[in-house]
Amino acid sequence: MSSSTQERAADAVGEASPARKERSRRRAVRHAGPPVGESGTPQPVVLAKSSEAHPTTAPQPEREPVAETISTKKAAAEGGVKSGGASPPPEDEKRTRRSWKSLIGYGAVAVVVLALVVAAVVLLLDQRSARERDDRRQAFIDTARQTVLNLTTIHPETAKEDVDRILAGASGAFLAEFKGREDPFVGVVRDANVTTEGEVLEAGIQSETDISADVLVAARTMVTSTEQPEPSPRDFRMRVTVSDDNGKLTASKVEFVP
Repeated sequence: MSSSTQERAADAVGEASPARKERSRRRAVRHAGPPVGESGTPQPVVLAKSSEAHPTTAPQPEREPVAETISTKKAAAEGGVKSGGASPPPEDEKRTRRSWKSLIGYGAVAVVVLALVVAAVVLLLDQRSARERDDRRQAFIDTARQTVLNLTTIHPETAKEDVDRILAGASGAFLAEFKGREDPFVGVVRDANVTTEGEVLEAGIQSETDISADVLVAARTMVTSTEQPEPSPRDFRMRVTVSDDNGKLTASKVEFVP
């Protein structure tokens, strides 16, 4: 290549460099809008450079201070207490309360059941004691009735056996009255041909202790004899003292009462 050709190429390069610079400068201040030759009003765009270059960071959300949050919660709790409200108890506390309530319920049921059992036992014992007391009172009355029947029922043919039956149920003062007088009594009954048939009309306890009872007995006897063949009724009342003599009930005293 000749020197004239090189010089032309250099000139072309030199001319091209200012043209490129001018083109770059135009791009920096180019108007916004459609290219030249197109319709539309161009809007100028100004690129401004800040004096100091700082990296652009995304805005961070504001955070409330921890102390302020705690203070707010504390104030809310105090406000709830002052206004009469209460914060909901923890789950463990609720479970504990339920356990205590269950225990109290079971305890109350146990106390009620125990009270019912005790009441039933006491009632049963009272009924048994009352039944035993009634049975003992009835035994006193039956002994007194039998004593009066033995005294008011005598036949000439069985006078000795009748007197022995009276003595078998006697004790104390009543036994002492008959002791040693059996034979004269039997002789009088046989000689007079006296027959008596007794009947107890009514009997009841007048007073009692743990070992004895005074029983009032109303009786009637029908009397016949050689001089009075027709039966004649005789009514009378007796007080019979019945005593417990080593587990055996006997008549210890017999007396007529008006």
